[in-house]
Amino acid sequence: MDHGTSARMFGLVLAHLRHAAGLSQRELGKRAHYDYTRISRCENGEVLPPLEQAEALGRALGVGGLLAELRRTATTGQALPVVAKVPGSDDGEAVMLDMLTTDGRSVRVILSRRQFAQLLAGGALSSILPGIGDADHYERVTQAIGQPGRVDDQVLGYFRRVLAEHYTADKMLGPRGLLRPVLAQVQVLDELRRGSTAAYADPLLQVLSQYAEMAGWLHQDLGQLDSAMAWTRRAAEWAQCAGDAQMAAYMLVRQSNIAMLADDYTGVVQLAAAARRNPAGLESKLTALAAQQQARGLAMLGEHDECFALLDEAAETLRGHPHVTHPAVPVYLHHYDLDMLREQSAVCYRAAGRPGAAAAILEDQIGKLPTGVARDRGHLTAKLAVAVAQAEQDPARAAHLGHEALTVASQTGSARIRRELSCLDAELRQRWPGHADAVAFHDALTAV
Repeated sequence: MDHGTSARMFGLVLAHLRHAAGLSQRELGKRAHYDYTRISRCENGEVLPPLEQAEALGRALGVGGLLAELRRTATTGQALPVVAKVPGSDDGEAVMLDMLTTDGRSVRVILSRRQFAQLLAGGALSSILPGIGDADHYERVTQAIGQPGRVDDQVLGYFRRVLAEHYTADKMLGPRGLLRPVLAQVQVLDELRRGSTAAYADPLLQVLSQYAEMAGWLHQDLGQLDSAMAWTRRAAEWAQCAGDAQMAAYMLVRQSNIAMLADDYTGVVQLAAAARRNPAGLESKLTALAAQQQARGLAMLGEHDECFALLDEAAETLRGHPHVTHPAVPVYLHHYDLDMLREQSAVCYRAAGRPGAAAAILEDQIGKLPTGVARDRGHLTAKLAVAVAQAEQDPARAAHLGHEALTVASQTGSARIRRELSCLDAELRQRWPGHADAVAFHDALTAV
């Protein structure tokens, strides 16, 4: 976002907040100890105030650190997370932005549709429409927001590309920084759906279901299982409306995965079995994933022979179908392979009383991870720490691995990592009560 765009964004927000507070520029200037003529120039987008003055204006208007954070975007280039509500398709209707600050506050700002489009163009609202690379592409997307009937293949392609980038970012960053942008984009897509032509109704529903699935996944990684299940079911509903059988079946697998975290192992088995009940026309990788998920549920129920038979079946399917045959299948399936199956089978070996085999699998998989995928590395490291503790190999090593994973959990907000680390803490305290490394890890875990 360039300096001019930052100034326009700051000025529009400042003017809105001042009017909402019922203050004139002179009155605000007195409260913030700032020349009212400078406030006028700020509101017109001509200048940006110094950071300390932006802080004073924010205090005078009672909006916390919002204005200071907006001022910092001119230096950092990183836009604030924003949730947008774009009502109807009338050019005269206002756009509501809920601007989310680092101190957890949400401040609502109302802009004209023209102002909204101008800020999108300059990149000030990149959390809503990130990564638009050229003017023509930008114009198509923003015109579609103003007039949903103008949705076309390029607009849909843009949202699909951004979603793929979110999946890549998730492996590195975890859910904390991605959830708000994804929810904002769901709202934009839902508005497009409401006003789209019949020709693009199903494609929009299909893209919406994919974004809703992503929202469900991010809530799941944050440990918010009720919200995760609600979004996953919404994704399934949109997929059904779009006639997307692949996505609908995948949503059963996702619900099975959430049931696993809720310790509903019978539900895990039933949902995964339902996903693979009608294999005709279903993506082979999807049937393999459903078999893998069903196997995990069986392992937790003590049905170990059936579990490993299903894992062998899934591996055979993946060997025969290393690539997806339906390009529009959910993003995860494009990356699902034998290595990911092996990684997921580690929990089955742990449940079957073979933690040494689980540790060997996880060590191998961690060694294959590309650099930069911090959240994924932290999750596998936490699972490895549990396997090492269960194998009674070395409490010091298990605790060391736990500390590594705890750092990632704190950075990413991943509740899945913390769940594994809680298991590690229980194992260490049970097997080596009073051990210095076990005590130190327990203290570090409870302090976060």
